Amino acid sequence: MNLFVTKRNGHKEPIDLDKIHRVLDWAAEGLNHVSVSQVELKSHIQFYDGIRTADIHETIIKATADLISEQTPDYQYMAARLAIFHLRKKAYGQFEPPHLYQHVAKLVDMGKYDKHLLEDYTQAEFDELNAHMDHWRDMNFSYAAVKQLEGKYLVQNRVTGEIYESPQFLYILVAACLFSKYPKDTRLSYIKRFYDAVSTFKISLPTPIMSGVRTPTRQFSSCVLIECDDSLDSINATASSIVRYVSQRAGIGINAGRIRGLGSPIRGGEAFHTGCIPFYKYFQTAVKCCSQGGVRGGAATLFYPLWHSEVESLLVLKNNRGVEENRVRHMDYGVQINKLMYQRLIKGADITLFSPSDAPGLYDAFFADQDQFEALYVKYEQDPAIRKKSIKAVDLFSLMMQERAGTGRIYIQNVDHCNTHSPFDPRVAPVRQSNLCLEIALPTKPLNNIDDENGEIALCTLSAFNLGVIEKLEDLEEMADLAVRALDALLDYQDYPIAAAQKGSMGRRTLGIGVINYAYYLAKNGARYSDGSGLALTHRTFEAIQYYLLKASVQLAREFGPCPLFGETTYAQGLLPIDTYKKDLDMLCNEPLHLDWESLRSDIKTVGLRNSTLTALMPSETSSQISNATNGIEPPRGLVSVKASKDGILKQVVPEYERLKESYELLWQQPSVDGYLQLVGIMQKFVDQAISANTNYDPTRFEGNKVPMKQLLKDLLTAYKYGLKTLYYHNTRDGADDVQADLQDDGCASGACKI
Repeated sequence: MNLFVTKRNGHKEPIDLDKIHRVLDWAAEGLNHVSVSQVELKSHIQFYDGIRTADIHETIIKATADLISEQTPDYQYMAARLAIFHLRKKAYGQFEPPHLYQHVAKLVDMGKYDKHLLEDYTQAEFDELNAHMDHWRDMNFSYAAVKQLEGKYLVQNRVTGEIYESPQFLYILVAACLFSKYPKDTRLSYIKRFYDAVSTFKISLPTPIMSGVRTPTRQFSSCVLIECDDSLDSINATASSIVRYVSQRAGIGINAGRIRGLGSPIRGGEAFHTGCIPFYKYFQTAVKCCSQGGVRGGAATLFYPLWHSEVESLLVLKNNRGVEENRVRHMDYGVQINKLMYQRLIKGADITLFSPSDAPGLYDAFFADQDQFEALYVKYEQDPAIRKKSIKAVDLFSLMMQERAGTGRIYIQNVDHCNTHSPFDPRVAPVRQSNLCLEIALPTKPLNNIDDENGEIALCTLSAFNLGVIEKLEDLEEMADLAVRALDALLDYQDYPIAAAQKGSMGRRTLGIGVINYAYYLAKNGARYSDGSGLALTHRTFEAIQYYLLKASVQLAREFGPCPLFGETTYAQGLLPIDTYKKDLDMLCNEPLHLDWESLRSDIKTVGLRNSTLTALMPSETSSQISNATNGIEPPRGLVSVKASKDGILKQVVPEYERLKESYELLWQQPSVDGYLQLVGIMQKFVDQAISANTNYDPTRFEGNKVPMKQLLKDLLTAYKYGLKTLYYHNTRDGADDVQADLQDDGCASGACKI
């Protein structure tokens, strides 16, 4: 008897095996080492009467994806083509996408797209943009990219799973939204150029922009920094701010270092303080109360100083031992350190712990003035009237590094480097915290209520250059102009649910543009992480990145004016990143500067900058997969990375596997972290914010299969010596297969600034 299939529209027709074969032939065309018959064998489709064509298609896609390996990497493209075919059938009922105008009109009517698209653009402009779009660029995605697009970025009904668009609509409409207020005689040119840059993977966009721009929800900053004061009003305002921003896709940094320690007097001794932990639990509840629309879960990193009176209890908050009353495990923590703390460690001396409320001026000086901090710190150590406790520095640092190694998620912020090598004048705009992924370093001020206009919440909008597609460093000039224009326009395009966030964003206009595909960039240039061969290349590359971004921001300042708070930057004083970096780096790399920094310095002093900050190096864990790139600056764990996400196991093959497989230096091939830290130090010389830099350890390289504490402390001091502002994850190889969880991304993945 004849078997029938049930088509997507519900109609039935006889099974046509030739049609299935033709689709597989189309998906395999031009690819190396893929076999249609192998896919058909692997599929094991059990046909039955009434089988859905969608089920057949999904089975074939999964079978193709399962064949991805080092020996047969092109199955990632065959599976991607099949997945795109399937995706378009679900979205449009056919393979060919509709006309741009018809598509936008339909989705605006459904409430999925922002109605301003139809108000701001004419039919003729939609026709011109439709003619410029290239839907065949969808065929350049890898399978991992298509699954990430389906899971996180394409506009859809997350309850029913209905998808409403394909990738090229995403790219063209992001561009159309961002440049909608540009003059009509230039905006289509910018839209086309920006569309070409993002759809050919030259510029990578973060999760909030890719999933949100073109929809009615207008909050696209990847990172939000919220500072808490030592009062109940401020603590409540902080929690309210967290809820508002977590619900709108942002990753959160919370600075809670001002909160007084356990036992501190309240109201002149009428009561004593319950300490930090109950309030940290309060913040944790605020972070976890929203799911971010199914795109990712809420997440936050909370910051406090190493010298806080409760630090011994705070360092173990993520530890699996203990009870719920003394643990707050569902946030990450950033420990703030400065030169004096490191000096106490090196000298074998003690660190004295204070409650910030008991030591007037100490907390503010910790960020704003290192000399003043040391003077106050020593003074209070010698004052018998001030409540305090001393602990051996080596014991405190060892506890911190033990917890960092055990949880992987106790982060480091060197607050002096964040302020001495900073685009902000620490006397008027000190940097007191970072964010979930530790690449944002911006000024904040505490809120006393949710509508407090005297407070300042810092926002940062992210993007990244794909180093893998750069043919020559001069190519960065055009990319920098497009990226800065687009992100700067986004600051005016998006909404601000809290006045303190709008104040900071409009005043400082901060951007954070980073890189993806650095491991591929090293490999194709014959350089490695561990042996110093990449130092000069990295120096030239990041010099060009910062230079061209600053040049682009100067041009925007000419057109639109400098940011209102430009006067609070060190740029306004004529200082550049090349003036304030740690000079220890000169011993690593004697590469000269190649660009005309003095003319740029003169232009900045004369014209100003549109943006207070321009660079930040983020993890880019998921967004890099869209570009089939290695993530951020990290070495891959394998030539085929197996990544666990909410969409299942995804395999991603490194770029140019066949030609460069011997040139990649994989994560666990590195003999130590020294070479990596040196490269990050060179990057930090030019990067005006901070860098999501990880430390990685293979215990089998050490006696007894255990990484000695002495090694961990040495590497921490090395990172400080080279001027690193922050340290992100601590990864320990456990001997199991390297399956990389899709954690804080882009721009941090589970809840933040994953770009």
